Amino acid sequence: MAARRLTVLQLLPALEQGGVERGTVEIAQGLRAAGHRALVISAGGRLQAELAAVGAEHWCWPIGRKSPLTVLLSLRLRRFMRAQGVDIVHARSRVPAWIAWLAWTGMAAAERPRFVTTMHGFNRVGWYSSVMTRGERVIAVSEAIRDFALAHYPRLEPYRLELIPRGVSVQDYHHGFSPDPAWVERFRNELGLGVDTRLLLMAGRITRLKGHPTLLRLMRALLDDGRLVHALVVGAPDARHAGYLSELHRLAASLRVDRHVSWLGGRSDLREIMSVSDLVLSLSNKPESFGRTVLEALSLGRPVVGEAHGGVGELLAAMYPAGAAPVGDFARLSDTVRRNLDAPQAVRPNERYTLQNMVDSTLDLYQRLLQCPQP
Repeated sequence: MAARRLTVLQLLPALEQGGVERGTVEIAQGLRAAGHRALVISAGGRLQAELAAVGAEHWCWPIGRKSPLTVLLSLRLRRFMRAQGVDIVHARSRVPAWIAWLAWTGMAAAERPRFVTTMHGFNRVGWYSSVMTRGERVIAVSEAIRDFALAHYPRLEPYRLELIPRGVSVQDYHHGFSPDPAWVERFRNELGLGVDTRLLLMAGRITRLKGHPTLLRLMRALLDDGRLVHALVVGAPDARHAGYLSELHRLAASLRVDRHVSWLGGRSDLREIMSVSDLVLSLSNKPESFGRTVLEALSLGRPVVGEAHGGVGELLAAMYPAGAAPVGDFARLSDTVRRNLDAPQAVRPNERYTLQNMVDSTLDLYQRLLQCPQP
């Protein structure tokens, strides 16, 4: 049977930078490329222009606002889905998922769209988070998330849960990528470093969960070895905890590593920075649901060292086992970093975690769900 043309509505709080937002744009692009209609409701943000550029339609609603009044949007959403002829409603966050679920359960079975949710993170277990398991199909972005969902939500039948790992474009992230020589020269001049300095990169929002103090302690240990190393920290501070960056600067000064760390803020050239880094680090003190920057670095063929838990542990096991360090053991983490600076192993090519695989699997899920009888 030929695949039918779909109208798919994705719901998320906003379109700022992040894995949820990036995945929403990528699925919208995949839908449009396959001839489907892609709708998104969010509060808008920096990725809204990119969403429009791929041909998706966007409506700006405060659908992520944590307020009792937000539930009233369920009535508006119900009317919207009827008017737009929505086939699939796909919720990617808890507040939008509650709005979608209330709207969906208030519709007659014959007129309902099919309901999909994606579990993007290790949310606190409880009734509020349980909405992410109420989809007719529930997408887990990693094996770790799949196992977490099955362990904590016994009402989630395994047949409703589908593992669809996140992916990156192998056209943009591949072992043969090399940045423009003029960019390399500008970047080295920006840093003021010689070509012999080894670069360690840590990328991601500056929050207490990401393990920046561990990076600073690592730098102290490597400098004490007599190594010529410099750390690059790419990422903006969390606006809700603006003082944390100042804490990190003070810690760097107290460890006497402040001259050996560059805080680069948010960058649009992260791929290029990864490609010239000798080692990429993932030091989160809690397991990550997936680890997109880790996958990007590995897909470029760059060695990565990280603690072997969550989605990052899965990626390292699949593509670079030499970079996996035991959780919570600073001495062994330090030794793993030293080994990978001295004798990095070859990174396995990315064959599984590709953007095309993610898009194809998601669109296939939509089509299969539409063939199932309404509950």
